[in-house]
Amino acid sequence: MKPLHYVDISSEKATFAMGCFWAPDSLFGSTPGVITTRVGYAGGSKHFLPTYKNIGDYTEAIQLQYDPNTVSYLELLNMFWDHHDPTAKFKKQYSSFIYYHNKEQKSEAERTLNEKKAKGLDILTKIEPAGEFFNAEDYHQKYRLRQHQNLCKDLGLDSGDDLIKSHVAARLNGYVVGQGGIDQFDAESLKLGLDEATIKYVRHLVIKYEGQGLHC
Repeated sequence: MKPLHYVDISSEKATFAMGCFWAPDSLFGSTPGVITTRVGYAGGSKHFLPTYKNIGDYTEAIQLQYDPNTVSYLELLNMFWDHHDPTAKFKKQYSSFIYYHNKEQKSEAERTLNEKKAKGLDILTKIEPAGEFFNAEDYHQKYRLRQHQNLCKDLGLDSGDDLIKSHVAARLNGYVVGQGGIDQFDAESLKLGLDEATIKYVRHLVIKYEGQGLHC
């Protein structure tokens, strides 16, 4: 049995900025239908290479590859709205953005934004076309999973690039902090190609942290 690193199905992209990127990486990574995740920098000036220590006018963002037959863009948008404060005012690095990849995403993003504003909320979220996405440094990729070095080693996840491309890495990055829940983990652990020892280890973490929420 080998870990399920690669899923060869048709997918679409979604890109969000929600104040930071570690928490959304765990949230979306454990969402059914999400194939891979990567964190990085989006929405800034052209001809500038952002880094964590020199981010310029970019935002911390997360980009997903997802199966639209399993999870809809609207469902992802609802998660975006429900898991950060779009009324909070921060500097550009931590601001709220929806970066759309096509006109359908733009339309749905604008509709949900207007629904929030119609409730009297002072929404600061901006909607912009998705431009170039720059991967964050390796140590930011699957940050929660990386805290379990032996687990990463056992799964053959040796670099940031491995962690970005791996489906099982995206899933476990959520499960190790309780996201997705024990019922979901039990239902898919074997499908992820996990051996008995790994299942036992991760299962303990899911039970321990389920319901405790997310933080950056």
